[in-house]
Amino acid sequence: MKHFLSKGRISVLIVLLVLLIDQAIKIWVKTNMYWHESIHITDWFYIFFTENRGMAFGMEIFGKLFLTTFRIVAVGIIIYYLRRIIRQKYSMGYIACVSLILAGAMGNIIDSVFYGVIFNESTHSAIASFVPYGEGYATWFYGKVVDMFYFPIIDTYWPDWMPWVGGERFIFFSPVFNFADAAITCGIISVLLFYGKSLNSSLQHSGSRHAKK
Repeated sequence: MKHFLSKGRISVLIVLLVLLIDQAIKIWVKTNMYWHESIHITDWFYIFFTENRGMAFGMEIFGKLFLTTFRIVAVGIIIYYLRRIIRQKYSMGYIACVSLILAGAMGNIIDSVFYGVIFNESTHSAIASFVPYGEGYATWFYGKVVDMFYFPIIDTYWPDWMPWVGGERFIFFSPVFNFADAAITCGIISVLLFYGKSLNSSLQHSGSRHAKK
């Protein structure tokens, strides 16, 4: 059993599990909710269906094709790095963190590459459904990333006496994100908090290898 659950297999299982959960949530939201429809869970947690053409948490920087291509290249680099740290026998915790980052990146790539081809448009008055090839809302690589988790933990107004922002609404946390974004964020934060030495060691090892070449 111990041999079967090698670090490489556990890494693959983490990636597959995150992808399965991420895509299941996105497909359910996409095929059951109107665009910008909101489901009230608690006063600080909503399922709010929106889509974005950009990067994590709805940021839109550069062109769509560039972003999708960048994601694919980044995933290739992460896969190479993950295979290397598995072979060099880094801790399972560090490998799990990198696996989360990889899975999250792959989850959003699936949306960008395929969703425009397999779904029709989500609107305020129409719920999307699967469609035959060629009838989707966009072409390959131009799909929108589905977001749904909204946590307005603090929803208030700035005091009137404050300069510039007085009287304006203040919401924390305002970005809408998905399960893949959460996996990336948890992976990165965990690496920075708990595995800084492992990250530095792997980077130094990589640098020394290139220097020898």
